[in-house]
Order: sequence, then C-alpha cells, then structure tokens
Amino acid sequence: MSDKNLGMLRVAAITPRLRLADTKYNAREILRCARKAEAAGAGVALFPELCLTGYSCGDLFYQEELYRSQLDALAELVAESAALKSALIVGAFLRVENHLYNCALLVQRGEIHGAVPKFFLPNTKEFYEARWFASGAALAGRRTRAVALGREIPFGSLLFRDAADGPAFGMELCEDLWMPVSPGALLSLSGALILFNPSASNEVVGKPAFRRALVLQDSAKNICGYVYASAGVHESTTDLVFGGHDIIAENGVPLAESERFARESAMILADIDYEKLRFERSQTKAMADCAAAFAGRGDCETVCIPPLRVLTEADELIRAYPKTPFVPDSPAVVDERCCEVFRIQTAGLARRLEHAGPATRPVVGVSGGLDSTLALLVCAETLKLLGRPPSDMIAVTMPGFGTTEGTRANAVELTRLLGADPREIPIGDTVLKHFDDIGHDPVVRDRTYENAQARMRTMILMDVANLAGGIVVGTGDLSEAALGWSTYNGDHISMYGVNAGIPKTLVRFVIAWVTEHRLAGETEEKDFSSDNARLVCTLKRILDTPISPELLPPDADGRIAQKTEDAIGPYILHDFFLYYTIRFGMRPAKLLAIASRAFAGDYDRETIRRLLAVFYKRFFSQQFKRSCVPDGPKVGTVSLSPRGDWRMPSDAAARIWLADLEV
Repeated sequence: MSDKNLGMLRVAAITPRLRLADTKYNAREILRCARKAEAAGAGVALFPELCLTGYSCGDLFYQEELYRSQLDALAELVAESAALKSALIVGAFLRVENHLYNCALLVQRGEIHGAVPKFFLPNTKEFYEARWFASGAALAGRRTRAVALGREIPFGSLLFRDAADGPAFGMELCEDLWMPVSPGALLSLSGALILFNPSASNEVVGKPAFRRALVLQDSAKNICGYVYASAGVHESTTDLVFGGHDIIAENGVPLAESERFARESAMILADIDYEKLRFERSQTKAMADCAAAFAGRGDCETVCIPPLRVLTEADELIRAYPKTPFVPDSPAVVDERCCEVFRIQTAGLARRLEHAGPATRPVVGVSGGLDSTLALLVCAETLKLLGRPPSDMIAVTMPGFGTTEGTRANAVELTRLLGADPREIPIGDTVLKHFDDIGHDPVVRDRTYENAQARMRTMILMDVANLAGGIVVGTGDLSEAALGWSTYNGDHISMYGVNAGIPKTLVRFVIAWVTEHRLAGETEEKDFSSDNARLVCTLKRILDTPISPELLPPDADGRIAQKTEDAIGPYILHDFFLYYTIRFGMRPAKLLAIASRAFAGDYDRETIRRLLAVFYKRFFSQQFKRSCVPDGPKVGTVSLSPRGDWRMPSDAAARIWLADLEV
C-alpha cells in the first residue's frame, strides 16, 4: 500500500464520562478518550459543550474558582495534545472583555488555534443560558481576540483551513443548529466542508428523531460533513436527563450514530470523504449564488492550522462501499427503486408515443437478452397505461450467425406471452450478400463481421417502424453507453432509448421486480400476459443467460461462445467504476483503493487495476457515440446524456487518468 492521500478525514464524536465541576478529572478523561480516538486513526475528535466543567453547573459558572480550575485543566489538556496526532474540539467557557462566553476551542499540537462562541443561547422553558453567558452573535464579522492561557487567540466566527489542502471546517454550538439561518450555514458558504457541533441537548420524548433529522438535513443542504457530540448521563439530573446523542452525517447520509444513555465514555467514528463534498459543491452553482446573496452577513476569519491527519491508502477504512452502488442493500428499498425506475421508463415512453401520434407503434428488436427483455416489458406496461392492446407493439427477432436456439426460443416465448405482434426476419443471407458487396471474406470474423450484423438489424427495425407507423424503442443501457459497447449506427441508434439511464447491474433487478410484483404476489396484474406463470419461467431463464451480443457463432455444443464480460470484464466492476467516476468525480488511484477493498476476495488488486484502465480507455475513446445518442429518460443520479448531465469532447485524452493508476 502507498501513502497516497484518499481525500478522507476520520472524525470521532465522543461523550466522555464526567464529574460536574471536577475539571481535573474531566480533562484527564477527555485526554484518555482523545488517545483512544488517535489510536483509532481520528484526525479530529469532538467533545460536548462545556465538557471541561459540565454543562449543568448553573450559577457555579460565576465562581472564580471554577473558572481558574477550568483554565488549569485546559492547560494540561493543551500541553498533552502536543503528543497527539488528532486535533481536539472541546467545550469551555471564556471571559472576554466583560462577558462570559460558551465556546468551542480547537486544540491541536500543543496550541489553542481559536475559540468559537455560541451565537444563539436557548433561554426558554428548561434552558436559561443567557443568565450566565453572552451571545457571540454580536461578534459576527468582527476580528476579535480572546486571551486563553496567557496567549491571544482568534475569537468569533472562524473558518479553520488546513495548511496542506485538507478540509476546511467550522464550528457551531448546540442551539445554533436549530436556527433558521445557522452560523454553520454561513461557514459552509465560506468554504467549510465539515461542521463540528459540541452540544448539550437534553432528552424528551420525540426529540432524538427531530435532532437526527436536523443533523441530516443540515449536512444535506450545506453539502457538508456534520459531526455532533452531545453531553451524557453524568450531567445533573435535577430537572433534565442528557443522553449523549452523537451523530455523524455526510451530505444527508448518516455515517454513524451512538446508542444513548451510555454509562461510560462512548465514541463513534466515521470517515468523511471531503473530496466528494468538494466535487458536489463544484457542480452545485447554487452554493456560490447563495454565498453571493449573503455576502457580508456571515463574514468569518480564516485561521490557518497545521495539516490534519487524513487517511491514506495505508489506513483501513471504516466506511463501507457496496459492490453494487446502483442497487440498494435493503430488499425493500430495491423494490421501491425498481418500481420507480419502471414507472419513469413507462411514463417517458408513453409521452413519446402520444407525441408521435395516437396510433404510433413501439418496435423492439428482441434477442432474448436482458436489455431487450426489459425494453419489451416497458412497452407492454406502457400500452396498458395508454389503454391500447399489446398487439400494437411489434417484436422483431432477427437470428444471425451467433444466435443460439436457447435465446431465440426465449425471445419467441416472451413475444407470444406478452401478446406482441411477432416478426422473425433472419439476417444471415442478407449479411452474406452485404459482405459480397463490400468485399469482406465472412471467414474473417473481425469487427466488420460483427458490426455489419448489428447495423443490418437496426436498418430492419427502422424500416419496419416506417412501414408500420411506429418508432424504434432502443434497448441499450447506461453501462453499454459508458463503455461504448455498441455498434455505431447499429444498436447505438433508436428513436427512444428506454434503458438509457439504467446500468447493467440494475437491469436484472428491474426484470426480477416485474416477475415478483407484476406477475405474482398480492400486486399481480392478471392480464399482464396470457400466462403469468409461464412468463415468470421465461424471464428467469433470461436472467440466467450470459450477457452476449451473439455476433459470433455458437460453440460446438450450440452454446453462447461470445460472452461480453470475457472481453471487457465484469459489469459489476465497470458499474462500480462508472458510479464513483461520474457521481463523485473520484480520482483513479482513490477509486482503485476503494474498489480493492470493496471487492477483496473477489478480484485481486492487479485485476482491478487492469480493468479500471480498460474502463478509462473505453470511456474516453467511445465518447463520440455518446455525443449523438437518442433521447431516453434519466432514472438516477448518473446520466450520460449529451443534452443533460454529461458534456465531454470526443477527442479528450485519458492519459492523466491512466497515469494515476501507475504504481
């Protein structure tokens, strides 16, 4: 493993066991937890609000003895931090000018780099913070200094920027999060990729779910990581109980959450991908527009700090990367996703057929493979949606040199059961005549041999559509578009591509969903086909068929000889590469690192490196096909439509991407 930076920061949210007003004990427990976080690889460890004294000290905050004792404890904490690789964010109160402020302090490498006061003080019902503390809101936009341990430190709204281009981050305290316009939101507009919130939020019925929703929503709308650590059960229980609710989120996604009411010190950890957040923000121009709209209202001081401890390839990651990012882990969510995909496909095709004319017929080339099967199912559902008979769709089978009896039989059975208008047009003799016309020896089974068949099939489909007053419904999927695994002006072309937004790994799940929810079970549509049970059997055979264009002759036993994944590699890997390249702009070396972890035990690192190079080479070289693809519906967050999500020159070079993969 190399020491390449993965663009991730491991964060810890910690609720330490404490003793109210026993600052020496609290400082030592915080240090013990900090060392544990460091051993776990954390770059930043967050502790709760006022953790050096305890949040619930009441009028003891006025006592000089508590204040001095807290400073002594802070001095010990700061001195011991010199030996730590982790930066610490701790809660303490500071006297600045004539007021006490409830603050979050950044302690790193034996120094306090800044103190952020709480802006919005809760002062109703069970809270009366304004009794002791002043609001930091009046300091917004001002460059102020506080004195801590005999040194001046930045004080106010602060943006901490890593000197080595690590993640910029900011801090807000507890109630600040609950405000319509929070200090954290303004810090995000100034460039903070991660927000840390030391809190003391008490427990009442219903509050944990609301608090969790706030953290998730704030991380989503600010496109940031959010780390929240709250006071625990050892605060005073005179009127309130604190549960130690700790949460870590990234752009609306929960990464870690604590069990509440722990009796001992508790810690959660998560790896925040700050490079991914940068990528998301660079694509979201609304962030810049919002920053311009609020210019001057949330000015903060930038504080440069020593480089944070970030994760490298040598580190074991905490966060998991599913092998099929286009397919959710939960079966219930898979069903919901597939239902939504199918509805989007049918709604898109229905609108196109209506626009083309009430009698327009969908024409599909049916091969007995996954993609054409899904396209035909979409056509069948669309005609039901429009109140038209299934015989309005024309299903054309075009056996060629590589067609096996099994796939042909599946295609014919599928067409019959769905009630489509069947057409079988063998292409062998026509293609041989074409070879003779262009001077190609059919014994030479090269690219011309294969592509001529694909183009012949497309010509037939187009002409059938012209003759019948229809449109050719394309079958090609998102994965094929990414790899350019199609024949230019062959299966690359149609009049509407219903599968254009669906990756290969998801196609089979959508078909399986149809078998389980349209053809069986409580939601079965009895009239979906002439025999739903037989159709389920046919679809299961198709799902078990190897992926192949069937352009080369079968083997001696009549089985498929040309398997796509033997030529270009497994689609499960290519879909993984596609997702993280397009959705999050992941660097090749980083993508190799996480793919090697995700597929450990399935593929070795060198195999993944080789196939990732194949992905980049094909993705770049085949853009010219994507530049002129037919219309088709976007169904997920990754799309390669040249009219929508992806605009790329056809002659861009892949060199620097391939170079990043070199050892």
